[in-house]
Amino acid sequence: MSTTNSAIVTKVWSFCNTLRDDGVGYGDYLEQLTYLLFLKMADEYSKPPHNRKLPIPSEYNWESLVDLKGAELETHYNTMLRELGKGKGILGQIFTKSQNKIQDPAKLSKIIAMIDAEQWLMMGVKDKGDIYEGLLEKNAEDTKSGAGQYFTPRALIRAMVECVRPEPMRTIADPACGTGGFFLAAYDYLVAHHKLDKEQSRFLKYQTFFGNEIVANTRRLALMNLFLHNIGDIDSDNFISPADALIADAGTRYDYVLANPPFGKKSSQTFTNEEGEQEKEDLTYNRQDFWATTSNKQLNFVQHIRTMLKTTGLAAVVLPDNVLFEGGAGETVRKKLLETTDVHTILRLPTGIFYAQGVKANVVFFDNKPSSKEPWTKEIWVYDYRTNIHHTLKKNPLKLEDLRDFITCYHPENRHKRAETWHPDTNPEGRWRKFSYTDIVARDKTSLDITWLKDKSLADLDNLPDPDVLAENIIENLEAGLASFREILVALNGK
Repeated sequence: MSTTNSAIVTKVWSFCNTLRDDGVGYGDYLEQLTYLLFLKMADEYSKPPHNRKLPIPSEYNWESLVDLKGAELETHYNTMLRELGKGKGILGQIFTKSQNKIQDPAKLSKIIAMIDAEQWLMMGVKDKGDIYEGLLEKNAEDTKSGAGQYFTPRALIRAMVECVRPEPMRTIADPACGTGGFFLAAYDYLVAHHKLDKEQSRFLKYQTFFGNEIVANTRRLALMNLFLHNIGDIDSDNFISPADALIADAGTRYDYVLANPPFGKKSSQTFTNEEGEQEKEDLTYNRQDFWATTSNKQLNFVQHIRTMLKTTGLAAVVLPDNVLFEGGAGETVRKKLLETTDVHTILRLPTGIFYAQGVKANVVFFDNKPSSKEPWTKEIWVYDYRTNIHHTLKKNPLKLEDLRDFITCYHPENRHKRAETWHPDTNPEGRWRKFSYTDIVARDKTSLDITWLKDKSLADLDNLPDPDVLAENIIENLEAGLASFREILVALNGK
């Protein structure tokens, strides 16, 4: 991010500290910024040299806001949010269920003045996008808000995209797209690595990306994020659906699926019982195209993603460890995935890189295939970037350079020309190793949770990480354990 952009992020974000005294959290503030930014940019589009007619009524446009003060501003802003939420396309999705969370009209007026002072369309696409991404990352850092669960580390996303190497005129989907990180990285990759002609550029802008996001607040952030990155248009149709992707097979097939499905093992739905109390019950999806019926959210996403792919489609999916070793439905899903697709690569990720604490996750790469009597998976290559690796969100965050060796080993140019770095005699510490299909299915429960490196911290006290890293790891493990206990308690109480 440039120095100028960083200064704008700091300026825009500084208002949040003032608003927090009024009980306005990071996420609420970012929502209000989204509403106001959208209206300001729509206003700029309506003027020369653009002169575009947009579906925003004149009584609720940007100019209707800028000169109002006090109670008059507050009343008008509340009415505006409610009325714009009735619109169609991206307009309606940005403003759906919108509410004014800034109760002090004087502070609202200051934010409007701050946004009005910038000419947002004059900024480059990358500049606007970087500013908004900077705000999203700051929001994700607020662990209390829970926003981190919708924010995948951008370095990891870029590494996944570099391995998959999407091509122009192909479709890309994410059934749990959060704030749209995978779409942005794929967009940047396509622009940087291909000289796109007019038709390809139009396809990239309007017909490449398709997603689902059931959380309305997160969906609006994703739509704004994509819009600021030149994906879609201010009056284009909405291409991020609010529907639960797992409910049914929508029928559309895609060339690529890049995803980090939400953490938390169980799908559930909340309802009000006869006593008026809120209860939760496990949610299972009975679908003909699923190999196993389960309430395990990640296993359902794995099955759904396989359905979403064309027979030539490629997938890269972030999955927690339980998907790799769990028995029952987990074993059934793994066996079927190995048989019907080519599961060729697993990247074992370190802890300390996600905003959701204590997560142990992996990236699983697989290519869909047509029906066959023989299993499509022949060998799986595993890169262990977890053992003896220590990252923290603040002092040692994950960077793209950290995954450069994995990308090199993956050999995106032609993954059939890979070479192991592990050797039992010459390099037993090698992180890149292959396992045959026979080796895998012989493992207990067809487990894909594979490791061979020795944890040096257990054997050599001299190699212990710094105390602050140890402390963060302990906190992560405790919080992850508490989350698991809460799930058990909810299940036992049925509440």
